[in-house]
Amino acid sequence: MIEEILENTELEMVEAIQNMEKRFTNIRAGRANPAILDGVMVNYYGAETPLKQLATISIPEARQLAIKPYDRSSISAIEKGIYEANIGLTPNNNGEIIILNIPALTEDTRREYVKQAKSYAEDCRIVLRNIRQEANKEIAKLEIPEDDAKGAEEDVQELIQKYNKEVDEKCKAKETELMSV
Repeated sequence: MIEEILENTELEMVEAIQNMEKRFTNIRAGRANPAILDGVMVNYYGAETPLKQLATISIPEARQLAIKPYDRSSISAIEKGIYEANIGLTPNNNGEIIILNIPALTEDTRREYVKQAKSYAEDCRIVLRNIRQEANKEIAKLEIPEDDAKGAEEDVQELIQKYNKEVDEKCKAKETELMSV
């Protein structure tokens, strides 16, 4: 029973880390990355559709994204979806493809993005603490000897320390990526 609680706790913690990493990919680092467009939804014939399903996204240059719609009549809808997604990029369309130019980041912008990354990391730590709390509650509910319960709680504590360290490492790596010119 304790093993099952520890297994579930670890799975939830891994999921929290993956969620943080996914949020990190939405922070621009001054280079073109198709992941910037992951959250863009387009109103395509009355249905909200992810941009990835409507177009091919490529990187012709280091600071440019090219979006080539499968259906040329959807260009204006895609442009509107990009504006509404509020990702800080202005689409330029030449009738066949949409070009997104990614501006060079200023020092202030980089610092803002680092703050955002640290905020995401802190959110992840909060989630990890909540997962630990739930696991400890489940352990307390079990009718097992006190020594076994203490041992299980220590195992949960080791898990959270391991994953907090991973959060710190990933946050530090993202900060280094953002601050490098």
